[in-house]
Amino acid sequence: MTENIETDVVIVGAGPVGLFAVFELGLYDLECHLIDILDRPGGQCAELYPEKPIYDIPGLPVVSGQELTDNLMEQIRPFSPQFHFNRMVTALKKLDDGRFEVTTDEDEIFRAKVVVVAAGGGSFQPKRPPIPGIEAYEDDSVFYSVRRMEEFRGHDLLIVGGGDSALDWTLNLQPIANSVTLVHRRPQFRASDDSVNKMFALRDEGSLKFEMGQISALHGDDGRLRAATLKDADGEREIECTRLLPFFGLTMKLGPIADWGLNLHENLITVDTEKFETSVPGIFAIGDINWYPGKLKLILSGFHEAALMAQAARTIVKPDERVVFQYTTSSTSLQKKLGVK
Repeated sequence: MTENIETDVVIVGAGPVGLFAVFELGLYDLECHLIDILDRPGGQCAELYPEKPIYDIPGLPVVSGQELTDNLMEQIRPFSPQFHFNRMVTALKKLDDGRFEVTTDEDEIFRAKVVVVAAGGGSFQPKRPPIPGIEAYEDDSVFYSVRRMEEFRGHDLLIVGGGDSALDWTLNLQPIANSVTLVHRRPQFRASDDSVNKMFALRDEGSLKFEMGQISALHGDDGRLRAATLKDADGEREIECTRLLPFFGLTMKLGPIADWGLNLHENLITVDTEKFETSVPGIFAIGDINWYPGKLKLILSGFHEAALMAQAARTIVKPDERVVFQYTTSSTSLQKKLGVK
């Protein structure tokens, strides 16, 4: 049965930027419903690196992806946002009364005056390496992300890749693993120099192994990995391992968003830098999903975009109300909304 939901704002994406948008919109008393394809808030932070440290959030010298998500959820709690997880937006259209109608694959219909796209890079899937039979080991011995580090404690880890994710998890998991072997096809990496230098230092002291080559086969029974075949310049040999972590990047897809009639730039949504509004008035795009000259794909940039978007959204939802800019540090009315005593 179709469910009809009326709200002020629909936010597509419940990652950090989408969550902070709830806060900024809530300060203007705008009701928000969030739709996300994942089963929980946090976006890529929660899905791909919940325990990975993040160092560039203002005021937080270090915070994990999950901690940041938890803090944002606590920050927006006074505004009672409504979440709709495990959903994909399948259609969007403009109604005669100026509102937008957003439909999901669960036959929900949302009607709102403002739509905010905060979908990161779109729906994303890890790239599966071309290893025969790898599907049989997935979720038992082969993992494309690290949600809980403890699940890898005491295991013989085989990590494959040459980017930041591969190097970061090599360094972060090495202290708790029984052994760590990093495999990359060449000695040059796409990761930060600091991470590469730390990895080679651990290799030199015998704390981990680095092998050049490619994984060509997996060995084990009932999804339980016991070894992998490494193909290098000298031929093939087996490496003992009980967990495989391949980091070959992500496949980003805009999905149905690409059919909404928005102007795109290299598969990203173009916006202005005053309101972060798209080519369709009333539809905004914030975070990694958008593009404008000078764009930086940083969480803190998305927070800034959310703040400016919220002011513009308020004028659409409540066009007759006069805007009075206030600071949360001094406004008693804002502090009342936040439940500050």
